[in-house]
This record gives sequence, C-alpha cells and structure tokens, in this order.
Amino acid sequence: MAKNDERRRLLADAGLGVLAAEGSRGLTHRAIDEAAGVPRGTASNYFRTRELLIAGLVERIGERLAPSAEDLARRAPETPSRTLFAAYLRDIVRRLTTEREVTLALFELRLESTRRPEIAAVLGAWRRAGFEADAAFNSDAGLPGGPSEIALFHYAIDGLLLDRLTTPIDPEEPTDRIIDALVRGLLPEH
Repeated sequence: MAKNDERRRLLADAGLGVLAAEGSRGLTHRAIDEAAGVPRGTASNYFRTRELLIAGLVERIGERLAPSAEDLARRAPETPSRTLFAAYLRDIVRRLTTEREVTLALFELRLESTRRPEIAAVLGAWRRAGFEADAAFNSDAGLPGGPSEIALFHYAIDGLLLDRLTTPIDPEEPTDRIIDALVRGLLPEH
C-alpha cells in the first residue's frame, strides 16, 4: 500500500485523540490503528519508531493549531495596538480551546518531555521555532511588545489554557476578559 498524506493525517489525528484520552502510556501504534479504524500495523508503517510517531504528532499539532491565512489577512491592514494584540491572543486561545483534544495532547507531550529526553528534543525545537515565529510576526506586524513580552504571554496563555481545559479557578469569568487584563498588565500603554 502506498503511503499518502491523507492517511498520515488520519493516523496522526487518531494518535492525538489517543494521547489526549489515554496519556502517553496509552499511546501505542496498536491503539492508533484501533482509533483510526485501520488494519493493525498501519500506524507503524507510517511512523516506524516512537520518536517518528512523536515527531509526526508534533507536526500535526502545528498544522491544526496554526492560524488560517484568512484570519491573518483580515487583521493585517489594522493599525497595530494593544487592542489588535488582544484580538490576536483571543484568536490563539479560541483555536486552542476549539481544538481541545489537540491542546490536551500537546500538554501530555510537554509533561512526558520532562521524563523522556527524545520527546523534549522534538518538542523543544518545535516550541522554540514557534516562539521565534511569534516574535518575528509581532515585530513585522508592528505590534507592541518584544521577545520578553511574547515569552510572558506564552507563559500566561499556557496557564490560562490549562485552567480552562481542566478545572477552572473561576469558570464564570469570560476568557476574553482575562485576555484583556493580561494585555493591559503585560504591555505598556504605548
């Protein structure tokens, strides 16, 4: 059977579902085959080793969580401001909460990376590249905040998502209001 991108995405999505539901210990090639409804051995044909499987899942996380070209194009002509920055953050949080299973899988990988150096290497490289892209985008778009502020927002958004996707401190508090408060607190007025 020839390998194809559609089947690879199907398997990666099934893997993300298994990871989100069962954690790292439940993530096996056999579990992915079952979740994807494909013959036994299919996942191992696409992802020969656990390291290749993790790399494939990280790649798929990036694909599923990336902003759409339409979203970026819609905001591109807007005047850079704290308000626009908050809109970008709301979009990030919307994507991460809408793709709940993907975000939970990412958190699972991050936790597992504390115990497994090979996962830390794959995930660390991916996160550094994402951070650098965010900082470059922010700079290119003329948005307020430099690398230090971008890092602070990454820390804050990670905490916000962990809160919202698990056991919220205050489930009644609107997420948008929290984001606006973060922007006011972390970005200078001008």
